[in-house]
Amino acid sequence: MPKHLMILGTASHVGKSVLAAAFCHIFSKTRPTAPFKAQNMSLNSWITKDGGEIGIAQAIQAWAAGIDPTVDMNPVLLKPKGDRLSQVIILGRPAYDRAAGDYYESIEEISGVVDGALARLGEIYDLIVIEGAGGAAEINLYERDIVNIGCARSIKPEIILVGDIERGGVFASLYGTMALLPDDIRALVRGFIINKFRGDYEILKPGILQLEEITGLPVFGVVPYADIAIPSEDSVSIADKKPMERPVDIAVIRLPRIS
Repeated sequence: MPKHLMILGTASHVGKSVLAAAFCHIFSKTRPTAPFKAQNMSLNSWITKDGGEIGIAQAIQAWAAGIDPTVDMNPVLLKPKGDRLSQVIILGRPAYDRAAGDYYESIEEISGVVDGALARLGEIYDLIVIEGAGGAAEINLYERDIVNIGCARSIKPEIILVGDIERGGVFASLYGTMALLPDDIRALVRGFIINKFRGDYEILKPGILQLEEITGLPVFGVVPYADIAIPSEDSVSIADKKPMERPVDIAVIRLPRIS
């Protein structure tokens, strides 16, 4: 029976993908480890050896674990085609296009795909490091959330909640997320990680002690800010990217025929 470690965040771009990759790398030294994300929304994807398409984050996490990426690591990939329309990739293959509202009509089918992929990984690996999506406490989506709440209810993982201190408000976001999580999911949270810290830890320490006191859970660590150059999943982190120091050459190939 595999063990499951789930990395949830207080919001998008708090560092879930990087921390999941780090855990994959660390744990893979002592046991067979694989990454997993039930559903990803990204135009930045990777093609597996068998020609399937998955989110780039899960490919990076697989490499961190010393294994090849497979479609089971990201069974559902949504590729936006506009403000309200996405192409749905299931197990690496284009399945159909869906408007935002219509997608949830297929949620039972999608849940079955997710459960199957997770079960297959569990037959091979001793530990599955699961990345959540966006903020964990999206209370308007609880009834149909298969990435965070649904996945956690299915396998009862050990959960670490990650908050981003770079933009401020990390204690409120961690405590608020805990307060809004369903009771059964809150009971699975084992502690917190504060990510992207710059400054003097001693100034932060009183807040950590108060958070631990009111939640009864430990802060496992404070991760210093680092400029990690890995591909982004979505537009939230575009502003963080720096332009190249040299100009980019753009070439357009003129072909004799259109197709």
